[in-house]
Amino acid sequence: MVSGYVLILAVLLLGGVIATLGDRIGMKVGKARLSLFNLRPKQTATVVSIATGSIISASTLALLFGVSSQLRTGVFELGKIQDDLAQAEADLASARETQSEVEADLEASREERERAMARLREINQFLGRAVEQQERTQSQLQQTREQLANVSEQAQELRQTTDDLRAERDRLLQQQATIDQQIAQQDDTIAALDEEIAQRDRAISQREDLLADLAREQAFLEQQVAQLEEQYQGLFLGNIALGRNEELVSGILRAETPEQARQILDQFLAEANFRALQRIAPGTPIDRQVILIGNRELQRLLNRISTGQDFVVRILSAANYVTGESCVIEGKDPCIQIFVDASPNQLIYTPGERLATIALDSPPFNDREVVERFNLLIVATQFRAQQDGVAVDDVIVADNRTETLVNFLQAIQSYGRPLDIQAIAAREIYTLGPVNIGLVASDNDRILFWTNNITPTSESPDSPSSQQ
Repeated sequence: MVSGYVLILAVLLLGGVIATLGDRIGMKVGKARLSLFNLRPKQTATVVSIATGSIISASTLALLFGVSSQLRTGVFELGKIQDDLAQAEADLASARETQSEVEADLEASREERERAMARLREINQFLGRAVEQQERTQSQLQQTREQLANVSEQAQELRQTTDDLRAERDRLLQQQATIDQQIAQQDDTIAALDEEIAQRDRAISQREDLLADLAREQAFLEQQVAQLEEQYQGLFLGNIALGRNEELVSGILRAETPEQARQILDQFLAEANFRALQRIAPGTPIDRQVILIGNRELQRLLNRISTGQDFVVRILSAANYVTGESCVIEGKDPCIQIFVDASPNQLIYTPGERLATIALDSPPFNDREVVERFNLLIVATQFRAQQDGVAVDDVIVADNRTETLVNFLQAIQSYGRPLDIQAIAAREIYTLGPVNIGLVASDNDRILFWTNNITPTSESPDSPSSQQ
């Protein structure tokens, strides 16, 4: 501030001094009537005054530029400074926009993190349920293996009997040859031996048919495990007529209004009541109501399914009930507790979608190994279907013919190398089920054969799922 005042004072003093000198020089030039550049004295005095003014201005500017660097910058670099200021303002606006975008991205990232954490909690809960289901599956698989061991023992005994019969047949054939050579005339004896051999052949054929039946029984043993468990449970707890979570009635329901839904649901409940009576108290009049469901629960269910959408409705027993349940026999109030499960009938699997895979790693494969691995594949398929929301876990393999399954398992045994067996959806599978699958044998993702094409091939077919 002080330097500015000093500079102004210096400029004023210098201007005054130079003006005074210029005036005196002009006066002297005028009095002396000097002439420069062949000009008239008056014109010469004017030129001197102009030169003096120019010197005043030049000295003033020189003093200002020499003393103040800010003035020099302002005069000579003002345009550049203004351009830099405009660029700085544009950069500031761009930076503010970038800041806004970054803040928006940060907020979106926080929301995505919250959703990811919620999804992680759901996955942990699902994993816990999956572990529990796996433990139950392991227990069921152990019981299945025990049953398979019993069937395999029976098969081994039949094979031993068959081998004995074959040895007996060979002995009789040798005896027949000897008798043919020694006693050609004894036709009656030969006929008797032929008849005995024929009987042995028929016995062997019967044993072989029985072995085939046992093989088919092994292939479908998984379906019988549930029935065996109910029988074992009945031995310990009494003759159980209706088990916990056992299905009484199931079907598709579509209703536009609660009144329409109530009408259809009443039909399901009447059928469930009839079946419960037949199970627990055969011969009881069918006009008696024995099943029990809360009115509030029923109303919530009606409101839920009155949307015009297809729902899979399943009426299940809420507890175990034995034959001759006292509250039913004595004609008391309804006491058979039930609950109704209603799920949208959605498409769960499309044709060709893989449900489960198991590996066979150590050829050659005997009958027991192949059947055990097949049963494990079926259990894995049922578990996957239940987890994905299929209400009925009945598994139908290919065309549901025993011959098709047996041929497929025999083809696996004859292949003689490690391979994978996949269970794929044979057609569209909805919530109501059933789980209709086809079996595909592959080696390093190269399809070898499937349930409707048993001959092994060296090239992959175009679409095995379309052949199911």
